Amino acid sequence: MHKKILIIDDLHPAFAEKATALGFEVDNRPFITHDETLAVIHDYVGIAVRTKFRIDKELFDAAPQLKFVARAGAGLDNIDVFEAAERNIQLINAPEGNCDAVGEHAVGLLLSLMNNFRKASDEVRNGIWDREGNRGYELKGKVVGLIGYGFMGQSFAKKLTGFGVKIIAYDKYRTGFSDDNVREVSMEEIVKHSDVLSLHIPLTKETKQMVNDEYFFHFKKPIFFINTARGEIVNTSAVLSNLRTGKILGAGLDVLEAEKFPPLGEQPWYDELKDLQNVILTPHIAGWTFDSYRKISEVLAEKLAEMKL
Repeated sequence: MHKKILIIDDLHPAFAEKATALGFEVDNRPFITHDETLAVIHDYVGIAVRTKFRIDKELFDAAPQLKFVARAGAGLDNIDVFEAAERNIQLINAPEGNCDAVGEHAVGLLLSLMNNFRKASDEVRNGIWDREGNRGYELKGKVVGLIGYGFMGQSFAKKLTGFGVKIIAYDKYRTGFSDDNVREVSMEEIVKHSDVLSLHIPLTKETKQMVNDEYFFHFKKPIFFINTARGEIVNTSAVLSNLRTGKILGAGLDVLEAEKFPPLGEQPWYDELKDLQNVILTPHIAGWTFDSYRKISEVLAEKLAEMKL
């Protein structure tokens, strides 16, 4: 019997094509439900997922043959990585596939905030021509502080180099990563010098709600704040309070503590957040372009080919 892979999300055909060429039997079922998955997963050595549901102990218990989980994206926070490790189930993901998309999106958010694009556009559409009220800031000469310098942080830094900025980065789990684009620094230097703060770290027990009022308190200058990482890293109420005081000059948030509706609309902070002109909200699309859709599957397929099963 062929080794079987179950695809439970919308992946570019490149993954299934390569997997088939490698000798796998691929069942592409992007509309399969959680219960349906539990009922059939015992037949499969691999499962490919984006964000449909959590890959956890319940699923692993139902999948005695499972050898790997392929996550079509960067983060592994929707997979119980400890349970997978206990069972020697391999995990592959594809941050290489969407890091360019995330980097470009973060640049777009930052430029939009610094130049009041949202406010200015809304005003012109409503018959208001206010040049002075929409005077912006230039990036040149600013200090951009990055938290995390993996694929996403590196991509953002590379795309910023043409703007004449100074880029500094702190990564708790990496050292010696200074390069032509960035200087590795301590967290103390991040809070002392940054004009811009951008997050590029995974969601873990350690990082959940890490960015709160106390976190922002230590920054010495007003900052523009960008989050294209994970929403639950940030306490949104703290972002709002610092927007009110001017400690945060503008916030570009691609990810939020609660996502999708109705949950997002039910949050106590949502109404205030959505009405602020110096806040740009996007629906977790930084890494989700037409190009990354293909590249993510290609990266996963390459890693599948290298895997020892």
